Amino acid sequence: MTASALLGGPASTAAAVTGQTITSGVAARTGNNAPSGSDLNKTLRELEKSYNGRIGAVGIDLGTGRTVGYRAGERFPFNSMFKVFACAAVLHKARTSDPGLMDKVVRWKPAEMAELTANSPETTEYTDTGMTPAQLCRAAITKSDGFAGNTLLKQIGGPRGLTEFFRATGDRTSRLDRPEPGLTEWKPGEERDTTTPAAVAQTFTELTTGKTLHTSDRARLVGWLKASLTGANRIRAGLPKNWTVGDKTGTGGASNYGTANDLAIVWTPGSKAPIILAVFSNRNLDNTPHDEKVIASTATALAKALGRL
Repeated sequence: MTASALLGGPASTAAAVTGQTITSGVAARTGNNAPSGSDLNKTLRELEKSYNGRIGAVGIDLGTGRTVGYRAGERFPFNSMFKVFACAAVLHKARTSDPGLMDKVVRWKPAEMAELTANSPETTEYTDTGMTPAQLCRAAITKSDGFAGNTLLKQIGGPRGLTEFFRATGDRTSRLDRPEPGLTEWKPGEERDTTTPAAVAQTFTELTTGKTLHTSDRARLVGWLKASLTGANRIRAGLPKNWTVGDKTGTGGASNYGTANDLAIVWTPGSKAPIILAVFSNRNLDNTPHDEKVIASTATALAKALGRL
């Protein structure tokens, strides 16, 4: 895996470094037509101004080693994006210490779903029969099912267990402190249930293309991402329709400064290696709706900065 942890506000390119702060650009292997980091910086600053909000973004090209970012070291809330990492942790547990876990039926009582019925479209249909962790992962990633996400957390020791999984992958930044719906409660300065674009992009790259997960488990995780139904108007909308995208969204809603994000692994036609795109956003004023077009526009800007558009 070739990826770097970009930190700080300005956009830049960086050499491959794990767990370090990069504050200055290093020449990357890119085509001559790739836009400069300053172009990305300008584009996203103007977008922030028109949006009256804040954007955090990272793009990693695993074919060239080029990485670009903007506010890549600033904290943003995970929201439902945590679910893809919870699934990765469950897959890892099943492979390393609990054989058969993915096919064991998990059951629950209707009362346990009380707070999450509205955003649990699939688990509400399986209350009588229960679901396996494999089915819960599919529901959590493809439909962002809230109760599925919480149930998966219970398989790995709760939010603390997921944080420990992050640390085991080398991610010292990302943290989960609460299950849903509490984890969506966010305001500027809040560190609970947050990550940075740099950290999440690095960890996502490792889980989808690295060696933390077994080959078949990586393929399973990516398959769920490709089947996601929640991100059509986010990163996918900012890229050509013939690109293959697997993504996981997260939304805090208007009452949480309009936070919204998306994380994707993307293949362009004819390319042997994918790119990773991580986009976060929040409004400057509370009780303001999120804007999916901002995420789509940021994805376009990242792809251009990586020289793919």
